[in-house]
Amino acid sequence: MIKKISLLGCTGSVGRQVVEVVKRYPDRFRIVALAANEGGRLFFEQAKELAPEFAALRSNRGEDLPLPAVTRFERGEQAFEEACAYPSADVVFVAVSGFAGLKAALLALSAGKDVALANKECLVAGGHLVNAAAAKAGAKILPVDSEHSAVWQALGFDRRAPFEKIILTASGGALRDVPKEKLSQMTAKEALAHPTWKMGDKITVDCATMLNKGYEVMEAMSLYGVPLEKVGVVMHRESIVHSMVAFADGAVLAQMSYPSMELPIQIALTYPERIYAGVPALDLAKLGALHFSEPDPERYPCFSLALACAREGGDAPCTLIGAGEAAVRAFLRGQIKFTQIAQILESTLCRAPRGAAGDYAHLCETEARARETAETFISRYGD
Repeated sequence: MIKKISLLGCTGSVGRQVVEVVKRYPDRFRIVALAANEGGRLFFEQAKELAPEFAALRSNRGEDLPLPAVTRFERGEQAFEEACAYPSADVVFVAVSGFAGLKAALLALSAGKDVALANKECLVAGGHLVNAAAAKAGAKILPVDSEHSAVWQALGFDRRAPFEKIILTASGGALRDVPKEKLSQMTAKEALAHPTWKMGDKITVDCATMLNKGYEVMEAMSLYGVPLEKVGVVMHRESIVHSMVAFADGAVLAQMSYPSMELPIQIALTYPERIYAGVPALDLAKLGALHFSEPDPERYPCFSLALACAREGGDAPCTLIGAGEAAVRAFLRGQIKFTQIAQILESTLCRAPRGAAGDYAHLCETEARARETAETFISRYGD
């Protein structure tokens, strides 16, 4: 039976790799709905090649290009919402970036759709809402981030299986070997040159600051229902061990492979079955050695800020997301220095009011207010 997929964020790094997985197994998967924020030639090329039933662009800007006669095309927020809960889809693949992933996941789960989740921010900001929506609808959350897919696999695809501790691995990003006193001089181009992964710009910068690893700690807390104390992080330069799970008897299970997002993408669609994913067999003798170490809090202040937000809870993680969106965008545009990302996050967190995580409307307000507050600090640094 062919699994029908609604793919949200089809033109991003993960979305493009979902398309490659689907093309590898056309007898198993079919994309019935495509959605992206803005158009561009890639979106229309994907729609032309895949011929989905429905194609949606959230933005009303841009040129429309010809699509297959079988594809209905719409623009605007309502079109995006339709793709999030597309009726004939068996699974909704949430590959949109940023806070927008929360709305997408909630709409999909509320419609009773299983969600393959490749968005960190929705669980960081609103994990309580996402888990409640999944429980109410009897829908599944299928982790796609490489780290959380690794944990899920080590737990035998059972997110409620018992364990002692989750151990997430971190590459350290593109600037991990730059002397700390020179980090302020690093450009966006240098921060985007990740040594082991090819990802979108925002997440690659978040890797360099390790803000993304702080997000992943909070993801783990939400996905596996554990306190902060049961989630650890180790540096791992080779990006071969994607995460580990420690058990009561002292055993530790690790999921290992060469870095490739196509493996966790595909396993979310085929589990518990494993089939060829385009990833070469791991040659441990050729690798020779794997290295692990503790994170350096002086090098990665954003990681420390994220852990502080995890301890605080409430809407602090949502505030962090809004500030992070604004600060990384400013760095990529050359408005601020790399080291000023952490300064903007800290300043925003110090100024922002605190409250309970609340409902979706409250989180939207919190995230927007954090972005606005961060922008005020960005304007000062840019002067």
